[in-house]
Amino acid sequence: MNELLHNTASDSIVQLPESGVSDLFGRLIQECQKREPIPVAVCWPCSEVSLAGAVGAAEAGLIRPHLVGPEYEMLRLAEVLGLDLSGYEIVHSDSEAKAAQQSTELCRAGFVKALMKGSLHTDLLMRFVLQKEGGLRTSRRVSHVFIMEAPLYERALLITDAAINIYPTLEEKVDIVQNAIDLAHLLGIRVPKVAILSAVETVNPKIASTIDAAALCKMADRGQISGAILDGPLAFDTAISPEALRVKHLNSAVAGEADIVLVPDLESGNMLAKQLEYLGGARLAGIVLGAAVPIVLTSRADSPESRVASCAVASVLAYA
Repeated sequence: MNELLHNTASDSIVQLPESGVSDLFGRLIQECQKREPIPVAVCWPCSEVSLAGAVGAAEAGLIRPHLVGPEYEMLRLAEVLGLDLSGYEIVHSDSEAKAAQQSTELCRAGFVKALMKGSLHTDLLMRFVLQKEGGLRTSRRVSHVFIMEAPLYERALLITDAAINIYPTLEEKVDIVQNAIDLAHLLGIRVPKVAILSAVETVNPKIASTIDAAALCKMADRGQISGAILDGPLAFDTAISPEALRVKHLNSAVAGEADIVLVPDLESGNMLAKQLEYLGGARLAGIVLGAAVPIVLTSRADSPESRVASCAVASVLAYA
């Protein structure tokens, strides 16, 4: 594993120990606390976990929140939770759609360096983010990455895309996987190992994800995807389990120790991430890549701790 880690390169934010990345979030937060907190538009923090997460990230020294939503409701909720909002900017908005629009405008105007989803639906927020006029589009495809720390896996695991692209095409998967590779570099993984997931390890014309996997691997060979080692199709067990790799007699530079898993579609990725979280005890952070600013995007049910970890990832991206 040591050949994957670099602690001195200029594009590496996190200092990784030789034993693995089992406390990536803790080290990430410590690194971010050495810099100035980034201004963040927090869109509609009108639930206990979303408001507590934003305030927790601020108290940890990661962000300076601009709370965009109904002022009275946020102040009332803060009083219930025992939180003091007097030191934070409040941008009043009387609807979720208006809050999403205002948050996007704050990002476009440069008043904030990141956007954080509160308790509104993802599709409503992303509708304004992805507008051709007035949104936060760039030349890169927008995609989502879950960064997971699972108790039984020695390294962080990046899962993409589980929140934005529903049934991505091969062309879209190129940007999705490159986004995740670029993030892995910032997290200290110099040459991430990317497992392209399917149900089997062989190319099967009846399973479209295996065809895409083979094409992506060849594209990496030709330099169309860079900065990582790709292999696929791989089933999830062979992607992360050396024992499964041994039993199946596979010859792979990725299987058994994947840093990134590219899922076939949003449904499979979303189920995988939430199974690891709720049944496997994994900790997670969620971030949207490819937009003009990093976007903290977690489930509405995710804990304040998850939101704080996500803010740390956003801080890394904002400074990069």
